[in-house]
Amino acid sequence: MTKIKGSTVLITGGAAGIGRLMGSMCLHDGAKQLIIWDINKEKLEETTRELRALHFIVHPWLVDVADVSQVVEIAGKVKNEVGEVDILINNAGIITGNKDFKDFTHAEVDKIMAVNSNALMHVTLEFLPGMIRKGSGHIVNISSAAGMLSNPMMSVYCASKWAVSGWSESMRIELEASRSGVHVTTVNPSYIDTGMFAGVKVNPVMPLLKPEILAARVVRAIQGNRLFVRSPFMVKLVPFTKGIMPVRWFDLIVGRWLGVYGSMKGFRGHEKGKNS
Repeated sequence: MTKIKGSTVLITGGAAGIGRLMGSMCLHDGAKQLIIWDINKEKLEETTRELRALHFIVHPWLVDVADVSQVVEIAGKVKNEVGEVDILINNAGIITGNKDFKDFTHAEVDKIMAVNSNALMHVTLEFLPGMIRKGSGHIVNISSAAGMLSNPMMSVYCASKWAVSGWSESMRIELEASRSGVHVTTVNPSYIDTGMFAGVKVNPVMPLLKPEILAARVVRAIQGNRLFVRSPFMVKLVPFTKGIMPVRWFDLIVGRWLGVYGSMKGFRGHEKGKNS
């Protein structure tokens, strides 16, 4: 089991939403200190102020995780000034949806892939060697149910989250094979009620999740070294359902009858430019 008590926790996109909730929960469970990376200066200052008022040790860093040079620079400062990270939660993410792929720009594609996929790998590359050296650590990668289930009008987001799921699982297998002592948890939630998915149509396969419940499940998964957090229960059935159903049946039953393929109609999301 991974011990949160006495640990150093780093969360990207940790100033708001489930990132903020997970950070607070880790501190309440006895984490020694919390490192928050976020692009939103106002939220970063607010969250830091509130947590420090509870006498927790919090280290805020203004970081754009899509900028590799920033990631490398700030990671170096964290290791020099704070120390090695015990628990890394790759949580920062963005979404641009409610339109077909043909309507995306090159810049939108690059930005979504940079934040949602590449950033997780670059951040992990900075902190994984330290975990391997000491023979312990835990990495949580926030993917999505969209990393298991294709969905129209969010094709680039799906691509980015499929990349996270594949990379996260591949890395887990490598770390287990080498007996590194480093654990990996891949998180595949449906839509979360944090404002990021404002306007989506709720359906039985991908309902709107309560952020407090999901955050608590992730923290428990860290403590229990669980491989996956897939929520709600219907998400756990996606691989089996896709495996046994002909594609056209899946499109009809899950996509149309259960409403998954129309879930992005009406999507508004967060204020443009926020990535946490």
